[in-house]
Amino acid sequence: MKDSKDYKNFNRKENLKFASKVVHGAQGVDPETGSLSYPIYQTATFQHKSIEDKSGYNYARCINPTREELEKTMCILEEGTRAFAVNSGMAAITLVFSLLKPGDHLIMSDDIYGGTFREVNEVLSVNGIEHDSLDLSNLDQLKRAIKKNTKMIFVETPTNPMMKVADIEAIAKIGHEIGALVVVDNTFLTPYFQKPLTLGADIVVHSGTKYLAGHNDVLAGIVVVKDSKIGEKLEIQMYIYGAGLGPMDSWIMLRGIKTLALRMDRHAENALKVATWLRNQPKVEKVYYVGFEDHKDYEVTKKQTTGFGGMISFRVDSTKTVNDILTRLKLIIFAESLGGVESLITHPVSRTHTEILEEIREALGITDTLLRLSVGIEDADDIIADLDQAMNGEKGE
Repeated sequence: MKDSKDYKNFNRKENLKFASKVVHGAQGVDPETGSLSYPIYQTATFQHKSIEDKSGYNYARCINPTREELEKTMCILEEGTRAFAVNSGMAAITLVFSLLKPGDHLIMSDDIYGGTFREVNEVLSVNGIEHDSLDLSNLDQLKRAIKKNTKMIFVETPTNPMMKVADIEAIAKIGHEIGALVVVDNTFLTPYFQKPLTLGADIVVHSGTKYLAGHNDVLAGIVVVKDSKIGEKLEIQMYIYGAGLGPMDSWIMLRGIKTLALRMDRHAENALKVATWLRNQPKVEKVYYVGFEDHKDYEVTKKQTTGFGGMISFRVDSTKTVNDILTRLKLIIFAESLGGVESLITHPVSRTHTEILEEIREALGITDTLLRLSVGIEDADDIIADLDQAMNGEKGE
């Protein structure tokens, strides 16, 4: 195990703006060779020079220099003390949930990614961990749900796919008053638009597959913590699970992060244009987008973020319109996932949220006429034109 003090006290480049931090990372340049592309240490083990050797590198399940560079970079971006890069977003969530023990109570967002819902229902519940799913944009509802054994509040904000927004600072205050950890899934906004740890959260998780990597070419998860003592607990679990991200995937993540600021600006710019266009379409009944001033949580969003992101959900008038859109699209791709440079659209009921019980989906508004759109970085006019022809037919038809 590498000396944890050495791990935490790296050069944080505190005086740089975010757009510079993503480009230069932690070390950025390889200190041994000067390589501008941080090396891929494709190795399973490391040579020890002597019994007294304190180089810190021993076995790649525990530590790898390429992964370490990614983890340090994410600490800089999220302003945390420790980070862990793992092999999927669900692996990141599983690592965080390892902090719970039988008899503990978990409160989580009701409108949540289907994989998270499945883990809670099929793994945590079986292992004696209680849970309640709530609309965490309603603080009174949160306060009523608290129990003596509440140990964690898990927040998605904005939520997937209904775009609810929770007040991170207020929830952190409530959680800390009862001694509970507050965890925020920051996948949709990334640290470019939202920094949960600076708002009071204890842990941030990401599906790094999405905006952080940004190119739909790698699976990864990220966990960043504010308190190094929590990091020490997660470090042990990380070694046990053996979920550390491989060196090649870590390098792909580092490369993707370099353009994060540029991409997020373009995603957000395009999403506003697309959401505004959708809102004026006769076949669209409702658009769920946090950047609209009449979104019920707009003021919270403005308070805790610096941008609205690239995610939109919208409800259309019929399943026929859903089928027309999904089969006629030429530029936008019907596929699961989100956050890549390409615009992706999906049908949550049949794809990303199949694990959610039907009655829960219906209550949340996740119906068979709801579509979720991850707006890419293409020209916004092309995205709109594609939606137009798919929804309304080619001109002249």
